[in-house]
Amino acid sequence: MGKPRITNNIRRLRFDADEMTQKDLAQKVGVTRQTIVAIENAKYSPTLELAFKIAAAFDTPLEEVFIYEAPEE
Repeated sequence: MGKPRITNNIRRLRFDADEMTQKDLAQKVGVTRQTIVAIENAKYSPTLELAFKIAAAFDTPLEEVFIYEAPEE
């Protein structure tokens, strides 16, 4: 059984939001730019609270920001 994956559309959403920088997003949600980099690159899964904050920063539903890919059995 494989490991579940969470992917995201943060990079695209940032560019759709007047090319928002990683730093700008980080400041809006209260984390470091490095945290945003790690999330964008799927190296780190955010807490549920942070995921909601990121979605709110883009005024976008959570499921349009983050995509859960169930593992294959």
